[in-house]
Amino acid sequence: MNYKLACADFTFPLLDHEGVFDLIKLLGVEGIDIALFSGRSHLQPEDVIGNSPRSARELSEKVRGRGLKFADMFFQGGTGFEELAPNHPEEGQRRKARDLFSRMLEFTVACEAPHMSGLPGVPWEGESENDSLKRCAEELAWRVEQANSAGVIFSVEAHIGSIVPTPQAALELVNMTPGLTLTLDYTHFTKEGMPDSAVEPLVAHASHFHVRGAREGRLQAPFTENTVDYGRVMEAMDETAYGGFLGLEYVWIDWEHCNECDNLSETIQFRDFLREKMS
Repeated sequence: MNYKLACADFTFPLLDHEGVFDLIKLLGVEGIDIALFSGRSHLQPEDVIGNSPRSARELSEKVRGRGLKFADMFFQGGTGFEELAPNHPEEGQRRKARDLFSRMLEFTVACEAPHMSGLPGVPWEGESENDSLKRCAEELAWRVEQANSAGVIFSVEAHIGSIVPTPQAALELVNMTPGLTLTLDYTHFTKEGMPDSAVEPLVAHASHFHVRGAREGRLQAPFTENTVDYGRVMEAMDETAYGGFLGLEYVWIDWEHCNECDNLSETIQFRDFLREKMS
């Protein structure tokens, strides 16, 4: 097994962006995951709308000038899971979400980045989960088509609080949506007490992957407390011919106790663990 490692720029939110690029270069990984999160990342959608060519050129120079590759552009249009969700019940909100997606795809293409991640949507009060999921599949199918036409792989991350909070639900969404892939993160399922064996069928549908420590009750945990068997995960990747990056993705936000780890030390420990498994 020989996979490419990446690190997320949003792992280090207290550094300025230039410092983040320098630190990720020092980590010696091949790629970088760039966040485009409205209201809460170094680079936000509002920063690049209106001048994608210049913004893309500036970002590309910072990334490639440090010998890094774009592994993923992770786009989140709203400040919460419901705002501008792909399956928002209001048609006007869905139009706004489509327009913003198109602009972020344009930026991704201008950066010559090969991969783009998003969120799948949420269940909506007052309607059946099946109706919410069906609308989700329809909207995501449009995004897949647009991305594929632009030469970009598009995926969604099944996460806590989403329309697909379980492996079974995530698999159902993939089956309902032609061409859709996953940014797979076991930790959202581990936190809820689900075993690795329940998540493993999703590896075959993954085009990007997030790695960090987790255990039952904690979405993010130190390396020493981690219960995800990443050695077995990599074996499953071999079996399914996974071709994407392994993105080291510790986060530092006041949500789900995700501001209680030393992100740098934990990132280094998982980097070294993955390298050892690949050797």
